[in-house]
Amino acid sequence: MRIENDENFWKKFREWLNRKYSKSWAGAVFYYSRKYYHMLEGNLSELESFTKAKRAHVLKSLIALAKYLGVYEDFKKKIKSYGIKWERQDALESFLRMVKPKEELIDYVRKCLKLDKNLATFVEFLTISGLRRGEAINSFNLIIELAKEGKLNEYYDFRLQSLEHFRFKKFLRKTKNVFFSFIPEDLIWKISSCRPMNETWIRRRLRENGLKMRMNELRSYFATFMLKNGLLREEVDLLQGRMGTSIFMRHYFSPQIYELRDRV
Repeated sequence: MRIENDENFWKKFREWLNRKYSKSWAGAVFYYSRKYYHMLEGNLSELESFTKAKRAHVLKSLIALAKYLGVYEDFKKKIKSYGIKWERQDALESFLRMVKPKEELIDYVRKCLKLDKNLATFVEFLTISGLRRGEAINSFNLIIELAKEGKLNEYYDFRLQSLEHFRFKKFLRKTKNVFFSFIPEDLIWKISSCRPMNETWIRRRLRENGLKMRMNELRSYFATFMLKNGLLREEVDLLQGRMGTSIFMRHYFSPQIYELRDRV
Protein backbone atom coordinates (compact mmCIF):
# COMPACT_ATOMS: atom_id res chain seq x y z
CA MET A 1 0.00 0.00 0.00
CA ARG A 2 2.04 2.92 -1.30
CA ILE A 3 0.14 5.98 -0.16
CA GLU A 4 2.77 7.87 1.84
CA ASN A 5 3.46 10.47 -0.85
CA ASP A 6 0.25 10.08 -2.83
CA GLU A 7 -1.15 13.58 -2.33
CA ASN A 8 -4.17 12.84 -4.51
CA PHE A 9 -5.10 9.93 -2.23
CA TRP A 10 -4.77 12.03 0.92
CA LYS A 11 -6.75 14.85 -0.64
CA LYS A 12 -9.66 12.52 -1.44
CA PHE A 13 -9.42 10.90 1.99
CA ARG A 14 -9.63 14.32 3.67
CA GLU A 15 -12.70 15.19 1.57
CA TRP A 16 -14.30 11.88 2.63
CA LEU A 17 -13.60 12.64 6.29
CA ASN A 18 -15.05 16.15 6.00
CA ARG A 19 -18.28 14.71 4.61
CA LYS A 20 -18.48 12.08 7.32
CA TYR A 21 -17.36 13.91 10.49
CA SER A 22 -17.32 17.38 12.03
CA LYS A 23 -14.49 19.53 10.72
CA SER A 24 -12.49 19.44 13.95
CA TRP A 25 -12.72 15.66 14.36
CA ALA A 26 -12.06 15.10 10.65
CA GLY A 27 -8.85 17.12 11.03
CA ALA A 28 -7.70 15.02 13.98
CA VAL A 29 -8.50 11.76 12.19
CA PHE A 30 -6.61 12.93 9.11
CA TYR A 31 -3.57 13.94 11.19
CA TYR A 32 -3.29 10.61 13.02
CA SER A 33 -4.13 8.56 9.91
CA ARG A 34 -1.38 10.13 7.85
CA LYS A 35 1.17 9.93 10.65
CA TYR A 36 0.48 6.31 11.62
CA TYR A 37 -0.99 4.77 8.45
CA HIS A 38 1.96 2.33 8.34
CA MET A 39 0.38 0.42 11.23
CA LEU A 40 -2.36 -0.87 8.94
CA GLU A 41 0.13 -3.38 7.55
CA GLY A 42 2.94 -3.03 10.08
CA ASN A 43 3.49 -3.65 13.77
CA LEU A 44 0.82 -2.45 16.22
CA SER A 45 3.07 -2.83 19.26
CA GLU A 46 4.00 0.85 18.88
CA LEU A 47 0.59 1.64 20.37
CA GLU A 48 1.77 0.36 23.74
CA SER A 49 4.09 3.37 24.07
CA PHE A 50 1.17 5.82 23.74
CA THR A 51 -1.03 7.19 26.50
CA LYS A 52 -4.54 5.72 26.67
CA ALA A 53 -6.02 8.86 25.15
CA LYS A 54 -3.57 8.97 22.24
CA ARG A 55 -3.90 5.21 21.65
CA ALA A 56 -7.67 5.65 21.34
CA HIS A 57 -7.28 8.56 18.90
CA VAL A 58 -4.81 6.64 16.73
CA LEU A 59 -6.96 3.49 16.68
CA LYS A 60 -10.11 5.41 15.77
CA SER A 61 -8.23 7.19 13.00
CA LEU A 62 -6.76 3.98 11.58
CA ILE A 63 -10.17 2.34 11.66
CA ALA A 64 -11.56 5.25 9.61
CA LEU A 65 -8.68 4.85 7.15
CA ALA A 66 -9.21 1.09 6.99
CA LYS A 67 -12.91 1.60 6.21
CA TYR A 68 -12.03 4.07 3.46
CA LEU A 69 -9.59 1.57 1.96
CA GLY A 70 -11.99 -1.34 2.32
CA VAL A 71 -9.72 -3.33 4.64
CA TYR A 72 -11.63 -2.79 7.88
CA GLU A 73 -12.37 -6.48 8.55
CA ASP A 74 -8.70 -7.39 8.13
CA PHE A 75 -7.60 -4.57 10.41
CA LYS A 76 -10.18 -5.55 13.03
CA LYS A 77 -8.73 -9.09 13.08
CA LYS A 78 -5.24 -7.61 13.41
CA ILE A 79 -6.27 -5.54 16.43
CA LYS A 80 -7.68 -8.68 18.03
CA SER A 81 -4.58 -10.75 17.27
CA TYR A 82 -2.40 -8.17 19.05
CA GLY A 83 -4.69 -8.30 22.08
CA ILE A 84 -5.39 -4.57 21.89
CA LYS A 85 -8.41 -3.50 23.92
CA TRP A 86 -10.23 -0.20 24.10
CA GLU A 87 -9.50 1.50 27.40
CA ARG A 88 -11.36 4.40 28.89
CA GLN A 89 -10.05 6.75 31.53
CA ASP A 90 -11.11 5.21 34.85
CA ALA A 91 -12.51 7.08 37.86
CA LEU A 92 -9.14 7.24 39.61
CA GLU A 93 -7.45 8.81 36.57
CA SER A 94 -10.26 11.34 36.31
CA PHE A 95 -9.86 12.21 39.98
CA LEU A 96 -6.07 12.56 39.69
CA ARG A 97 -6.51 14.87 36.71
CA MET A 98 -8.87 17.03 38.76
CA VAL A 99 -6.49 17.36 41.71
CA LYS A 100 -3.39 17.87 39.56
CA PRO A 101 -1.82 21.18 40.64
CA LYS A 102 -3.31 23.97 38.52
CA GLU A 103 -0.15 26.01 39.02
CA GLU A 104 1.58 23.64 36.61
CA LEU A 105 -0.92 24.42 33.87
CA ILE A 106 -0.75 28.15 34.56
CA ASP A 107 3.03 27.92 34.30
CA TYR A 108 2.58 26.17 30.93
CA VAL A 109 0.37 29.06 29.75
CA ARG A 110 2.93 31.60 30.93
CA LYS A 111 5.63 29.84 28.89
CA CYS A 112 3.37 29.86 25.83
CA LEU A 113 2.70 33.58 26.24
CA LYS A 114 6.45 34.21 25.93
CA LEU A 115 6.56 32.62 22.47
CA ASP A 116 6.01 34.48 19.19
CA LYS A 117 3.00 36.76 18.98
CA ASN A 118 0.92 34.42 16.82
CA LEU A 119 1.06 31.36 19.06
CA ALA A 120 0.94 33.41 22.27
CA THR A 121 -2.22 35.18 21.09
CA PHE A 122 -3.82 31.86 20.12
CA VAL A 123 -3.12 30.39 23.56
CA GLU A 124 -4.55 33.52 25.19
CA PHE A 125 -7.68 33.20 23.04
CA LEU A 126 -8.03 29.48 23.82
CA THR A 127 -7.67 30.09 27.55
CA ILE A 128 -10.21 32.92 27.66
CA SER A 129 -12.79 31.34 25.34
CA GLY A 130 -12.90 27.78 26.72
CA LEU A 131 -13.42 26.50 23.17
CA ARG A 132 -12.39 23.12 21.82
CA ARG A 133 -9.05 23.38 20.02
CA GLY A 134 -10.57 22.82 16.58
CA GLU A 135 -13.28 25.39 17.24
CA ALA A 136 -10.68 27.88 18.45
CA ILE A 137 -8.61 27.43 15.28
CA ASN A 138 -11.69 27.99 13.10
CA SER A 139 -12.71 31.05 15.11
CA PHE A 140 -9.20 32.53 15.22
CA ASN A 141 -8.84 32.21 11.43
CA LEU A 142 -12.31 33.58 10.75
CA ILE A 143 -11.56 36.69 12.82
CA ILE A 144 -8.40 37.29 10.74
CA GLU A 145 -10.24 36.72 7.46
CA LEU A 146 -13.20 38.97 8.23
CA ALA A 147 -11.02 41.72 9.71
CA LYS A 148 -9.07 41.89 6.43
CA GLU A 149 -12.34 42.17 4.52
CA GLY A 150 -13.72 44.82 6.86
CA LYS A 151 -16.58 42.48 7.82
CA LEU A 152 -15.68 41.69 11.43
CA ASN A 153 -19.05 42.97 12.61
CA GLU A 154 -20.66 40.02 10.81
CA TYR A 155 -19.07 37.76 13.43
CA TYR A 156 -18.29 39.94 16.44
CA ASP A 157 -20.99 41.85 18.32
CA PHE A 158 -19.08 44.89 19.57
CA ARG A 159 -21.86 45.94 21.99
CA LEU A 160 -22.08 42.52 23.58
CA GLN A 161 -18.35 41.72 23.11
CA SER A 162 -19.40 38.33 21.79
CA LEU A 163 -18.31 36.14 18.90
CA GLU A 164 -21.51 34.80 17.31
CA HIS A 165 -20.45 31.36 16.08
CA PHE A 166 -24.05 30.37 15.33
CA ARG A 167 -23.99 32.57 12.23
CA PHE A 168 -21.50 30.26 10.46
CA LYS A 169 -22.07 26.66 9.39
CA LYS A 170 -18.47 25.66 10.08
CA PHE A 171 -19.24 25.77 13.82
CA LEU A 172 -22.39 23.66 13.61
CA ARG A 173 -22.02 20.00 14.54
CA LYS A 174 -24.60 17.24 14.82
CA THR A 175 -24.56 17.73 18.58
CA LYS A 176 -22.90 19.96 21.18
CA ASN A 177 -22.69 23.20 19.24
CA VAL A 178 -20.91 26.24 20.61
CA PHE A 179 -23.07 29.27 19.79
CA PHE A 180 -21.17 32.27 21.15
CA SER A 181 -18.12 33.30 23.22
CA PHE A 182 -17.53 36.45 25.25
CA ILE A 183 -14.15 37.88 24.18
CA PRO A 184 -12.71 41.32 25.06
CA GLU A 185 -12.50 43.64 22.08
CA ASP A 186 -8.78 44.31 22.53
CA LEU A 187 -8.05 40.60 22.11
CA ILE A 188 -10.16 40.51 18.93
CA TRP A 189 -8.05 43.26 17.39
CA LYS A 190 -4.85 41.54 18.50
CA ILE A 191 -5.98 38.36 16.76
CA SER A 192 -6.83 40.26 13.59
CA SER A 193 -3.14 41.08 13.04
CA CYS A 194 -1.93 37.49 13.49
CA ARG A 195 -1.25 34.77 10.94
CA PRO A 196 -3.85 31.98 10.50
CA MET A 197 -3.46 28.88 12.68
CA ASN A 198 -3.44 25.18 11.84
CA GLU A 199 -2.91 22.07 13.95
CA THR A 200 0.39 21.06 12.34
CA TRP A 201 1.98 24.50 12.76
CA ILE A 202 0.89 24.74 16.40
CA ARG A 203 2.33 21.32 17.26
CA ARG A 204 5.61 22.09 15.49
CA ARG A 205 6.08 25.45 17.20
CA LEU A 206 5.37 23.95 20.62
CA ARG A 207 7.78 21.08 19.96
CA GLU A 208 10.49 23.50 18.83
CA ASN A 209 10.15 25.27 22.18
CA GLY A 210 10.20 22.08 24.23
CA LEU A 211 6.48 22.26 25.08
CA LYS A 212 3.85 19.54 24.82
CA MET A 213 0.37 19.89 23.35
CA ARG A 214 -1.67 20.54 26.52
CA MET A 215 -4.26 22.87 25.08
CA ASN A 216 -7.20 20.54 25.71
CA GLU A 217 -6.52 20.97 29.44
CA LEU A 218 -7.28 24.67 29.11
CA ARG A 219 -10.90 23.86 28.27
CA SER A 220 -11.28 21.90 31.51
CA TYR A 221 -9.52 24.66 33.45
CA PHE A 222 -11.92 27.24 31.99
CA ALA A 223 -14.95 25.22 33.15
CA THR A 224 -13.53 24.67 36.65
CA PHE A 225 -12.55 28.33 37.02
CA MET A 226 -15.98 29.60 35.95
CA LEU A 227 -17.81 27.23 38.31
CA LYS A 228 -15.58 28.18 41.26
CA ASN A 229 -16.20 31.85 40.58
CA GLY A 230 -19.97 31.83 40.52
CA LEU A 231 -21.31 30.69 37.16
CA LEU A 232 -23.96 27.99 37.08
CA ARG A 233 -23.09 24.64 35.53
CA GLU A 234 -25.78 25.23 32.88
CA GLU A 235 -24.15 28.56 31.99
CA VAL A 236 -20.73 26.95 31.60
CA ASP A 237 -22.30 24.23 29.44
CA LEU A 238 -23.87 26.93 27.29
CA LEU A 239 -20.54 28.74 26.85
CA GLN A 240 -18.71 25.52 25.95
CA GLY A 241 -21.28 24.11 23.57
CA ARG A 242 -22.92 21.37 25.60
CA MET A 243 -26.53 22.54 25.24
CA GLY A 244 -29.26 22.19 22.64
CA THR A 245 -30.58 24.89 20.35
CA SER A 246 -33.77 25.47 22.34
CA ILE A 247 -31.85 26.28 25.52
CA PHE A 248 -29.54 28.54 23.54
CA MET A 249 -32.51 30.48 22.17
CA ARG A 250 -33.93 31.01 25.65
CA HIS A 251 -30.61 32.31 26.97
CA TYR A 252 -29.19 34.29 24.08
CA PHE A 253 -32.24 36.18 22.88
CA SER A 254 -33.11 37.78 26.20
CA PRO A 255 -31.80 40.67 28.36
CA GLN A 256 -30.15 38.08 30.65
CA ILE A 257 -27.31 37.67 28.19
CA TYR A 258 -25.82 41.03 29.23
CA GLU A 259 -25.82 40.01 32.87
CA LEU A 260 -24.14 36.70 31.93
CA ARG A 261 -21.53 38.59 29.91
CA ASP A 262 -20.65 40.79 32.90
CA ARG A 263 -20.18 37.79 35.17
CA VAL A 264 -18.07 35.96 32.59
